[in-house]
Amino acid sequence: MKRFGFIAVLLMLPGFLWAHPLNQAQDATLPETPGTVEPVRDLPPAEIIRQFSTKETEFYEAWMQYAYHQVAEVQINSVNGLPTREKMTTTSDVVFNNDGSRDILIRRRAGGLHSVIYTMEDEEVINNLQPFALTEKELPAYDLTYKGKEKVDELNCYVFSVTPKSLKGKKMLFEGKIWVDDRDLQIVRTIGKPVPQKKNNQFPEFETIRQMIDNKYWFPVWTHAESDLHFRTDTVHIEETITYSDYKRFQSKTTIQMVSPNN
Repeated sequence: MKRFGFIAVLLMLPGFLWAHPLNQAQDATLPETPGTVEPVRDLPPAEIIRQFSTKETEFYEAWMQYAYHQVAEVQINSVNGLPTREKMTTTSDVVFNNDGSRDILIRRRAGGLHSVIYTMEDEEVINNLQPFALTEKELPAYDLTYKGKEKVDELNCYVFSVTPKSLKGKKMLFEGKIWVDDRDLQIVRTIGKPVPQKKNNQFPEFETIRQMIDNKYWFPVWTHAESDLHFRTDTVHIEETITYSDYKRFQSKTTIQMVSPNN
């Protein structure tokens, strides 16, 4: 059986959306090819890593306190070179219940897939979006190699390759590159794929774009992947896009009642 997976990894990142309103996220396109530039400040790679991992920890904790709107589109463009018209779109909202717990409400699902199997695991990953973040807790699992300095759009960035130290165990890890803004020292762009890959459950390479929310946190607004997935008997060309919008921080509702001293 052919299965696909889509990890919406939140080592996210900006392209041209950095200077655009959040409601334009669904019109995102791939950012222009970055060019080499000298950053504003020149820190040792070890210090850059230490500081951005601290920011990633803050990001992850803040992310879990926000509600948002999400649209996930999966399209099969071809199977073994033959064009297809398979497409599935899922629209959902991440909301908070009265008790403060976070939940996913599926608003609409349209279309369907026939050439691959859409599993409960895929549903869980797309809807719950457990973000892959290089937090202080996750950092020891990876080797990071400094690759130089690049400019993407208006941001000057440090670039690192990221490789898991070990692929043993069942946990899905990330392999690819990250771009770190040299001013905020936050990860602003990620290109890579989940590993390890399995013959019958594969994941395409993705790019994720972040945008600053509430003038503080870089949250994802767009994730895109397009790859040929090579299964045992078929090659499936798949394209996947997730857009995120309408971020709102959860605020608990409390009621204060005046009590008479005589009660």
